[in-house]
Amino acid sequence: MRHEKIRTQLIAAIFAVVLIAPAAWAVQPDTKDVTSLFANSGVVVAGLRAIDVGGILVLRGNTIDPAQAQAVAAYAKTLGYARVANLVRIDKAVDDAAIERNIERQLAFSRGLDGCNIKINSQDGAVHMTGTVQHELQKDFALEVVRNVDGVRSVQSDLQRF
Repeated sequence: MRHEKIRTQLIAAIFAVVLIAPAAWAVQPDTKDVTSLFANSGVVVAGLRAIDVGGILVLRGNTIDPAQAQAVAAYAKTLGYARVANLVRIDKAVDDAAIERNIERQLAFSRGLDGCNIKINSQDGAVHMTGTVQHELQKDFALEVVRNVDGVRSVQSDLQRF
């Protein structure tokens, strides 16, 4: 009886080694950053990263122009890559006038900012606030309001207390 239990445990251990060991020794594909090959490609993709993963080129980045996303993949093919995973994200174009209108609307509806004189300027979703506030807390409140408006990517504040 005792020998059978030991034998069963031994068989289970051998079985586990046979199933688990190949996964432990599996070869991971080589990865190599080849982003520098795209420096003179002429494509405009923000944050472009090109990683060779076992012969498959993975492209990542952002652009507002779908043609640029296609162009970066086509350029990869000219470099000799037959298998390209194009994960370049297409962002919608930034409408700075709409961002400014939305911010002005949100600031106008914010009763905590009554008496403030705030001017807004947006450039590619980067908002710059200038003007005056009555209290220091209103600076923080205005920043929070602006950060929560759709399309705003960053906020710089030069608000002054009068």
